[in-house]
Amino acid sequence: QVRLVESGGALVQAGGSLRLSCTSSASMFSYERVGWYRQSPEKQRDLVAVIIGDMKPTYEYADSVKGRFTISRDNAKNAWYLQMNNLKPEDAAVYYCGARQLVSGRTYEYWGQGTVVTVSS
Repeated sequence: QVRLVESGGALVQAGGSLRLSCTSSASMFSYERVGWYRQSPEKQRDLVAVIIGDMKPTYEYADSVKGRFTISRDNAKNAWYLQMNNLKPEDAAVYYCGARQLVSGRTYEYWGQGTVVTVSS
């Protein structure tokens, strides 16, 4: 059973920075993609940033975070990160790391338990 564990959520003032971490119990090479998503109260879970592929990865970001957030990965540590700079009150949410495996034509998705980011204005 794959397990993802996030950390790094906190209360921060607007303009501040946070770094979220996600550690996987499975090898990074087993994933087709890894990413970060967020969910605010009464809203759906939205993509924040994702890395697709491994040998020649593609990076995708939500328009609202481009230029402020950076996703990265460390295969040796089976982990990926989200560096968040210049945080805004609208970035406040529960952040989830997610990963996808493609095995024999089937898709498997895994999620962490979520970490709370609060941004004070």
